[in-house]
Amino acid sequence: MKVLIVGGGGREHALAWKAAQSPRVDKVFVAPGNAGTFHEENVHNVTISTNNFLALAKFALEEEVGLTIVGPEQPLVDGLVDFFQARDLAIFGPTKRAAQLEASKAFAKAFLERHSIPTGNYRVFSETAPALSYVREQGTPIVIKADGLAAGKGVIVAMTIAEAEKAIHSMLSERVFGKAGNRIIIEEFLEGEEASFIVMVDGKNILPMASSQDHKRVGTGDTGPNTGGMGAYSPAPLVNSRLNERIISEIIAPTVQGMADEQGGYIGFLYAGLMITPDGRPKVIEYNCRFGDPETQPILMRLESDLIAHCEAALHGKLDTQVPRWDPRPAVGIVLASEGYPGNYQKGYIITGLDSAALPRNDVKIFHSSTAEHSGNIVTDGGRVLCVTAVGSTIKSAQKKAYSACHVVSWPGSFYRSDIAWRALQRA
Repeated sequence: MKVLIVGGGGREHALAWKAAQSPRVDKVFVAPGNAGTFHEENVHNVTISTNNFLALAKFALEEEVGLTIVGPEQPLVDGLVDFFQARDLAIFGPTKRAAQLEASKAFAKAFLERHSIPTGNYRVFSETAPALSYVREQGTPIVIKADGLAAGKGVIVAMTIAEAEKAIHSMLSERVFGKAGNRIIIEEFLEGEEASFIVMVDGKNILPMASSQDHKRVGTGDTGPNTGGMGAYSPAPLVNSRLNERIISEIIAPTVQGMADEQGGYIGFLYAGLMITPDGRPKVIEYNCRFGDPETQPILMRLESDLIAHCEAALHGKLDTQVPRWDPRPAVGIVLASEGYPGNYQKGYIITGLDSAALPRNDVKIFHSSTAEHSGNIVTDGGRVLCVTAVGSTIKSAQKKAYSACHVVSWPGSFYRSDIAWRALQRA
């Protein structure tokens, strides 16, 4: 069969790479892809943007694509799954109604409240003055979030009243996130440790992926502004078997049931961003309606079973027949970013060292997040450019292998955090 991956980032590179390993698959297409997928064996880029639903569907029909997997959130929120389903095209991902869990943080918080799923206290505001009054009443630390999609940058953890006021003004008055900031959520600051819990859902059955943790802050030591993610590792030692069961029973299962009751069901990847409180309770920070990036890269490095078989089973409501197999070794992924990220940055720098860092070996893989081909060179094309991912016998070994490859790759102004997986190492 032929598979189409929609998207052009590191998550989509990893999905395409893993899909191409399936014995069910003859050819993998990626729309639009990047320089990494362009050079991937048995993977072919298609110059169709993720928002051109008609062209994507026409391509899937003409090429007789047997399965489409949607990577990024925007086409899901805009209804790509509904568009394909109306044309009897097999596609894995939530509908537009179901994707509201990610499209609107206000919707997600109200959903959590209705279904008694643990989360932080919150209020929703669309005007500046009452929002300012609320944070002055509540005090800090406090969390300010844009309601809509903001590429992972619409969350401000304000440690002072001045920081909270600046975040409110920038979102509601200055509209730095456009329509995404028409409403904001002001939420209780939750103490504890974050974890990413990603599952596959077929509307009823749940197939958990391996646990993971990512690093949201741009700077070493978890400093600076939030980003789309500067690195991740899997498994997360924090998520032991007991906590795993608790997350499924208290958060994932009621979410899936609630979506079935209210929104016509949920099919696709479901990502719960969690805070594990000091007393061991999991609470939902946010939902994502797709695989995380950069969590996808280390998770799929460890997945030994057939991702395409799992997706097909989900589309037929038979995820309960699937048993994922995992490489027991941990994996670490480190993001290489452009100077200025998550703010302004330059594109078009030639990336050097890729051939040396990617010497044929099974334990290191460089996934491309924002790259392009230009005059025979691979150049930067965004803020998060690469995710260097490695597996090792221990978390320390995986980290060392990944950093060894990072040291070889560069472009003017490139940078990466030096402490990815530090929480896991503390527990080692």
